[in-house]
Amino acid sequence: MSRTLDDELTLAVELADICDGVTLPLFESRNVAVEHKADRSEVTAADREAERRVVEYLAVNRPDHAVFGEEHGTAGEQGADWTWIIDPIDGTSGFTRGIPVWATLIALEHRRDGLRVAMISAPALGRRWWATAGGGAWADGRRCAVSTVTSIAEAQVNIVLNDGWDELGATDALVRLALDARRSRGMGDFWQHCLVAEGAVDVAVDAVGLEPYDIAAVRLLVEEAGGRLTDRLGRPSHAGPTAISSNGLLHDEVLARLDAPVPYGR
Repeated sequence: MSRTLDDELTLAVELADICDGVTLPLFESRNVAVEHKADRSEVTAADREAERRVVEYLAVNRPDHAVFGEEHGTAGEQGADWTWIIDPIDGTSGFTRGIPVWATLIALEHRRDGLRVAMISAPALGRRWWATAGGGAWADGRRCAVSTVTSIAEAQVNIVLNDGWDELGATDALVRLALDARRSRGMGDFWQHCLVAEGAVDVAVDAVGLEPYDIAAVRLLVEEAGGRLTDRLGRPSHAGPTAISSNGLLHDEVLARLDAPVPYGR
């Protein structure tokens, strides 16, 4: 059976609906038990249940596809050409504290052709973003396009500091970037990259320690909006552990500013 990217986007919408049905009621009830994984990051029953339902749905509707999720690892057809990359709740720490900035991230990647579909659903914000390869990026039905700002002095930048940037020796450079910009913010997780895609933010520097499921969906969104998303070495990638998105016009300058003097391990 031949499927189009529109078919796969329709399925991604169905997967987002499934996840929203699990996550939003638990968020609104403020009655979520929190556990901590080995890396000290939070996980809840909502994360696990949403991903479990996605895996079950895909097993019926795309039995020839694989699934790679944050909570349950790899499932589905081994060696498949197509892999769904799922983060059931990106922003779990905010989710557990009642902060509405969290989302389900869904991406579909082809083994040879790369990322083809992205869906980002943030039900507590009442917003969704999506993209298909060659089909553009969209926010709630509006076409996304990155900004045309060409100067850091006029830019809105978003920076997420963490120990990883300190270990790379880049904290001072990030602070300088924030001070040199027209305005700086510190919104974490998916939203900063969605705002780059919408043209509301010009540069977003994410935390160190990211995984593919944190980056895949937002990478396609930013790229289809006309921007760039790379790791800190400038490689177009969603492999992690770093992710920097921009309107493209400011990207090389940001990378140069973050050229830390300590060896980089990835």
